[in-house]
Amino acid sequence: MPIHVKVLEATAYAAWVAISVGCNNTCTFCIVPSLRGKERDRRPGEILSEIKALVSEGVIEITLLGQNVNTYGVEFGDKGAFAKLLRACGEIEGLERVRFTSPHPAAFTDDVIEAMAQTKNVMPQLHMPLQSGSDAVLKAMRRSYRSEKFLGILDRVRQQIPDAAISTDIIIGFPGETEEDFQETLRVVREARFAIAYTFQYSKRPGTPAAELPDQLPKSVVQDRYERLLEVVNQIAWEENQKQIGKTVEVLIGNSEGRKDEQTNRLTGRSKDNRLVHIDWTGENLPRPGDLVEVEVLDAKPYFLIATAGTEPKVRRTIAGDAFERAELASCATPVVATGVAGSVSLSVSVKRND
Repeated sequence: MPIHVKVLEATAYAAWVAISVGCNNTCTFCIVPSLRGKERDRRPGEILSEIKALVSEGVIEITLLGQNVNTYGVEFGDKGAFAKLLRACGEIEGLERVRFTSPHPAAFTDDVIEAMAQTKNVMPQLHMPLQSGSDAVLKAMRRSYRSEKFLGILDRVRQQIPDAAISTDIIIGFPGETEEDFQETLRVVREARFAIAYTFQYSKRPGTPAAELPDQLPKSVVQDRYERLLEVVNQIAWEENQKQIGKTVEVLIGNSEGRKDEQTNRLTGRSKDNRLVHIDWTGENLPRPGDLVEVEVLDAKPYFLIATAGTEPKVRRTIAGDAFERAELASCATPVVATGVAGSVSLSVSVKRND
């Protein structure tokens, strides 16, 4: 069964690959099941063939995409299929980095943690959506896990992958959320120590059960809680990033942000744990988008690291950098907007001046 991801903006070095579409969960705030139906899984051979084709064109980073990647394989009778798929990605020559999104805490199993820890090219990064730290709110959301189960997953991940950077999604102001519920979310956030949290104010989505729930909260209450949450998650993210100072990290140079900024003298890319890294570049040997660079972290902000490549930069030229260079030459140095491969999408982030 062919399943394709719409091409948004392609790069020579990174791509999304869909492993499934649809969702079997019934979260009350989510419209996906109504729009996309029940989960349908692609077969492993089809997925791996697509990844190999992408790598042959120069892609070195793949993100496996599904609404709930941990239930991948249930449709064709293999509950362990996702862990097997991760391990199979580890056998693909030339594939440097593998990521995935999104898992679901209710279905996240130890065999996936083991595959992450034991597969060299699966990155030490995990996006694990919390949504709320209150068990009462999770029940109202029809999220089939509770806060202690969620924290237990993070503990087991960190036992096997001590340097894992964990990100999350949090919704504030769900109908019926009390101040006590909100405090529970803050408690879980403090215990979880997220490297980054994507925070959202609840808003009604027509067609979802939550839109019809009583006790919809006033905007002023939601805004107040949202701002208080931001203070906590930003402080924790900053503290977690400060732990990176002095470390040597490998950075995959990005596309638009990978071009040298004449004002800041910086390049930008992503570390293995998916942190955004701005690199002060003083040497020659300028890397291309898709090349890998070893840098030393000098400073940290809540949302990014600042690093240096030193006077003798350690640059590893890659097949992705080669592909980018070929594409630039073929297009007479005009920006490359597509590779022609279904499923690829830009993972780049624009550089901002940080004064």
